[in-house]
Amino acid sequence: MLWRRKSFWLALSAFWLLLVLLGVFPLRLAVSPGPLPGRSQGWPRWLDAAFLQSFSQSGTNPEDVAQLPRVSRGSSCTWGACFDTSMCRGKVLKIFVHSPAGPTSEAQRRILDSLEGSRYSALSPADACLLLFLPSQDRRGACGPLPPNWNGGRNHLVLSLYPAPCTRLGQAMVAEASPSSDIFRPGFDIALPYLPEAHPLRGGAPGKLQQHSPQPGATLLAVAEEKGRWRITSTHASACLWDRHCEQDPGPQQTYPGETLPNATFCLIPGHRSATSCFLQALQAGCIPVLLSPRWELPFSEVIDWTKAAIIADERLPLQVLAALREMLPSRVLALRQQTQFLWTAYFSSVEKVIHTTLEVIQDRIWGASGHPSLMWNSPPGALLALPTFSTSLQDFPFYHLQLGSGPGSSFSAVIWVGASGESLLKLIQEVAGSRHCAQILILWNSEKPPPDRWPETAVPLTVIKGHRKVSNRFFPYSNISTNVILSLDAQSTLSTSEVDFAFVVWQSFPERMVGFLSGSHFWDEAQGGWGYRTGMTNDFSMVLTTAAFYHRYYHTLFTHSLPKALRTIADETPTCVDVLMNFLVATVTKLPPIKVPYGRQHPEAVPMDSGDPRPVPEPQPLDQDCINRLAAGFGHMPLVSSQVRLDPVLFKDPVSVQRKKYRSLEKP
Repeated sequence: MLWRRKSFWLALSAFWLLLVLLGVFPLRLAVSPGPLPGRSQGWPRWLDAAFLQSFSQSGTNPEDVAQLPRVSRGSSCTWGACFDTSMCRGKVLKIFVHSPAGPTSEAQRRILDSLEGSRYSALSPADACLLLFLPSQDRRGACGPLPPNWNGGRNHLVLSLYPAPCTRLGQAMVAEASPSSDIFRPGFDIALPYLPEAHPLRGGAPGKLQQHSPQPGATLLAVAEEKGRWRITSTHASACLWDRHCEQDPGPQQTYPGETLPNATFCLIPGHRSATSCFLQALQAGCIPVLLSPRWELPFSEVIDWTKAAIIADERLPLQVLAALREMLPSRVLALRQQTQFLWTAYFSSVEKVIHTTLEVIQDRIWGASGHPSLMWNSPPGALLALPTFSTSLQDFPFYHLQLGSGPGSSFSAVIWVGASGESLLKLIQEVAGSRHCAQILILWNSEKPPPDRWPETAVPLTVIKGHRKVSNRFFPYSNISTNVILSLDAQSTLSTSEVDFAFVVWQSFPERMVGFLSGSHFWDEAQGGWGYRTGMTNDFSMVLTTAAFYHRYYHTLFTHSLPKALRTIADETPTCVDVLMNFLVATVTKLPPIKVPYGRQHPEAVPMDSGDPRPVPEPQPLDQDCINRLAAGFGHMPLVSSQVRLDPVLFKDPVSVQRKKYRSLEKP
């Protein structure tokens, strides 16, 4: 009897083990939790079938699901143990690059070029708190010598754009492409994307979501294959999509390295490291990456919430994965694809952005709680263009009012650049001060003549800052500016109070953009083989002149502390170029055109800002056509966006009684 009971339980156990081996389980998909402040996001935890709905719809996972403990990988180094933050003066990251041992490779040269002139660079090791080491190998494959002041690797960063054998050195942090999950140290090392050899140094090509949009109702898959090929199929394909032993005909549609990614909604990418080069291709094309049991760390996973742009799935469950992709709501698909475009443009489209993102992650570690919040990293314009040195409050930036439900500001500061004084300046002050939204007037006196002893009486404070300045100093973040909104003016500008009031109301609806009266446009000159630009009354425009324009004061901080010095020097050498440079900066941040508002017919034709010469200028200064080409080369691309939209007041120029119109003086001859 006892023997029969033991046989029964033995048979039952064998049957249960057989079910386990055959994979008879409820659906298990991987959904990555949102990143937690101050720690690595890591890889997804495995959830049961009850959470399938959260996989196909937006939302966060339940907080009561315990995260699996992480296995200690690599050395025992952590941020607190192997990096001395006290060496960073004022908690500002400064780096010094050790000279590479032996000949400089192309990858090392691109890293050095991306750091040249940046705000992170230090002239000597004594001025830096982070020492950058670019590993190398000799002809025999042996690792190159360690640099001086190595100190066991403490406060060092070993950086390689491609997987290399000579990166795990002492107590140094490692930033390399697609590191294996087995050796990656969360919160200490930094995962980089795998960049193609021809990846641009600066700027980079924009995302291609508009060119890669399947017809409504068509959900297509692009399956990554060997040697960078992609195979097109649908979500109704068989379960052997990514099985190498599948006998089904994969179909004739394939793309090869260097060609455009197929028009697909989802891109299935195998988990082995050799497929990591396909990841950036999917991002650029707006194809949602579906990573099948990846065994490498996602790039910048410490700060980027990849659950908003990618899907992690188990390669052993093809039927369930395909079913989940078919059931995903169109709104969720669109949100994921849009996020791929933002991440590509903000962090991955050029070598310079990848290097600067790496350093910004380290800067956030140094700042601690004062670093970029997750919203800055994962929403436009991105952490590289949202400097915490400007403010620690999201409400002070022009980009997050919609998410926070806050207003952009109810008053502005008028900043008037004076190169040559005259009666027009006094009249301009009176008109601007008459606006109910004006909080103060700041005059930047740049004329060789002394300012007048008496100024017009105004209801708002008027401050005069004397001194001969460079043209680029017009956009310096002066501490005297007390509001978030700036009305940039020139002494020769002529505006009425109604025009100022209406333009400010328009700006409140578009706080991240420039709102101006006088416009200019850029164009491609086939004859000259370069860019050109013009100012004047045209239907198309891509710039507004800063001689009369509203914008957020944050752009003064970006102009002074983020733009390379070489670009500001171009503006100083060519005063008419300063308008173009400011428009380049704002367009780079917003990816949008400026807003144009009506300008009264009684005003003279638009002229570029004066250069500071006190003598009257009878004719507009000629535009330096070489300026726009030099700026486009410095930015790495043409950021300006054209528009034909002008915003007018309600009933503007309509044949109705003037008494029914709010801004009546706008139509006076």
